[in-house]
Amino acid sequence: MEKWVVAAKRADFNSIGQEFEIDPVIARLIRNRDVTGRDNIRMYLKGEIEDIPSPWLMKDMKKAVKIIKEKVSEKAKIRIIGDYDIDGVMSTYVLLRGLIRIGADVDTYIPDRVADGYGIHEHLINRAEEDKVDTILTCDNGIAAVYEIQLAKEKGMTVIVTDHHEIPYKETENGREIILPPADAILNPKQQDCPYPGKNLCGAVVAFKLISALYEEFGVPGEELEDFYELAAIATVGDVMDLQGENRILVKEGLKRLKNTRNPGLRELIRVNGLEDSKITAYHVGFVLGPCINASGRLDTAARSLALLNAENQDEAAKLAGDLTALNQSRKSLTEEGKEAAIHQVENTDLKDDRVLVIYLPDCHESIAGIIAGRIREKYHKPTFVLTKGENSAKGSGRSIEAYSMYEELVRCADLLIQFGGHPMAAGLSIEEKNIEKFRRRLNQNCSLTKEDLQPKIVIDVPMPISYITKNLIRQIALLEPFGKGNTKPLFAQKGLKVLDAVVVGRNRNVAKVRLMDPQGTVMDGVYFGEADEFVRFIKDRSSISVTYYPEINQFRGREDIQIVIQNYC
Repeated sequence: MEKWVVAAKRADFNSIGQEFEIDPVIARLIRNRDVTGRDNIRMYLKGEIEDIPSPWLMKDMKKAVKIIKEKVSEKAKIRIIGDYDIDGVMSTYVLLRGLIRIGADVDTYIPDRVADGYGIHEHLINRAEEDKVDTILTCDNGIAAVYEIQLAKEKGMTVIVTDHHEIPYKETENGREIILPPADAILNPKQQDCPYPGKNLCGAVVAFKLISALYEEFGVPGEELEDFYELAAIATVGDVMDLQGENRILVKEGLKRLKNTRNPGLRELIRVNGLEDSKITAYHVGFVLGPCINASGRLDTAARSLALLNAENQDEAAKLAGDLTALNQSRKSLTEEGKEAAIHQVENTDLKDDRVLVIYLPDCHESIAGIIAGRIREKYHKPTFVLTKGENSAKGSGRSIEAYSMYEELVRCADLLIQFGGHPMAAGLSIEEKNIEKFRRRLNQNCSLTKEDLQPKIVIDVPMPISYITKNLIRQIALLEPFGKGNTKPLFAQKGLKVLDAVVVGRNRNVAKVRLMDPQGTVMDGVYFGEADEFVRFIKDRSSISVTYYPEINQFRGREDIQIVIQNYC
């Protein structure tokens, strides 16, 4: 059962509203997102690209730029090794395009999820040696590749790591010991001694910071960086980074440009998904465009997504965009099958009693393990790992809840794992099949999650009567966009709403339309998306209901009417 709680963060909302010419409700929403102080509020409401930190603040940036400048001058061969997810593809493309612009001799390799696995492996180092590669530049990986980078160094190669994953460490009797690869330069803001203020960047933004510094060093006009904003935005949303500070500014600016992108591949992907006449939001990136880019790395090869970004004409771009969209449809079907198999396993075994779920689906395609883990996490509100059968070992992905740092818990199980990495909220791993049950038991023995931690919380921003809603207020709420992780869509609530009328619509009977009246006599339309029949049955015999909601302006046949989108009810 969900627990509804009201955010109770305090400030002088009337004073903030007057100073920034916003409704006090908007001031409260901003405070609920932990934005405090005049400068931070101004940045939140009006921040621009000029406000983001200088790339030169990042540790090893000067070193990395100096090395690349020398390599360009020497015409040395540089190879970018990326990753097969959306952030890895975008990172690879950002570095490729930026390095070509400054005259580098550069090529790319994105590992195959099944054949190569994540990140740099020994055979990729050997292949680089055979191809007479002088310098390896990683993106969205590399921070944990100690052995592989040591091997590259022994073969005489230069290695620059650009990454954003957690810095590896091991627990010793003297405390935490940091483990860094022996690269010539490491760009990762999560390094303890890195002065860069933004620690929660995606891999593509770290790559973008490197290209920004290189453009400055090579005298490339600053306006040429503008085409990178949309790439940074797609990667930031797609990799589920917090939309705060620099990330929020880059996503806001990138989304503005995405509608009229000059990239033929992105333009065709937008068209084939029917978004050419729409305002493209973070939702569209996260749930429409992004999954198409991710699909090639899941079910085929991420080289297809990179080819889409590199497409030079409309015909080539249209074919690739169609292929990726079709692949994503296949991925959706496989995901649904895997989700149902995972639910069946939880419900019919003693897994249902675990606080941390470890689900082994040997026949599931390993590429969708993370998506399934996310769906199961949402259903049970428990940290979830989904493992699949690989060629030599089991492989899998995990998705967590706020109270559980997945990466830290994997460190405590390191002796059972072949390889692992990730973040507090998501992780990947490989493990011998014989160790899966030991891994499950260890995670649950170590788990300190309480019943309260495992109870889903619905955090209400403002208990607000529907009579307070105006079109102007709704337009002011739009100032808080883009919405996503770390900057959630505002949630309001009201008790005692009388249902005047209710009807289920839609081919799949997944939409309920209602007319509601509050205790003051204000009447307003509402819409509910989900199990519509169940919703209507619930409200049928009740004199009133309580709802959480989000207000919006419904445009239909030239008319604009206020309605609420119901999120939760009781």
